[in-house]
Amino acid sequence: MEHLGSMPRRLWVEKQDASDACDVIVEMEDGAYYTAAFVTVPYLRRQMSLSYEVGKQFTDVPAVPYAVMETPHILVENLDRDTIEDAIDNLLALDTFETVFTLALNTSVDDPAGTAEVAAVVLTEILKAEDDTVA
Repeated sequence: MEHLGSMPRRLWVEKQDASDACDVIVEMEDGAYYTAAFVTVPYLRRQMSLSYEVGKQFTDVPAVPYAVMETPHILVENLDRDTIEDAIDNLLALDTFETVFTLALNTSVDDPAGTAEVAAVVLTEILKAEDDTVA
């Protein structure tokens, strides 16, 4: 189960007020940091309901429940840590990890200044996240 010669070293799950979505940061053995959004079906239902409520405020458009995901979201049954880790393992095994996770920082190469700014934001958010080692 290789991923560009690197496997996950650590995983952070960012706590959210809602229990139906979370942000996940993965540190790879090669020093790269990736991030992705994990959501559940209730999250999608909530987004659809919000769109419907907004649509009801306009008289010239029909109120329709829908959800638009502007960035990749990983839909899982629940947000248990084991579920998230298993999903990541599957994405790595299927070689689709990088299609849904965004490279936030790569410390294994010289980074342009823009990447350093992104890294500062990522690391600030990590301080609010749960720190644990991937099993």
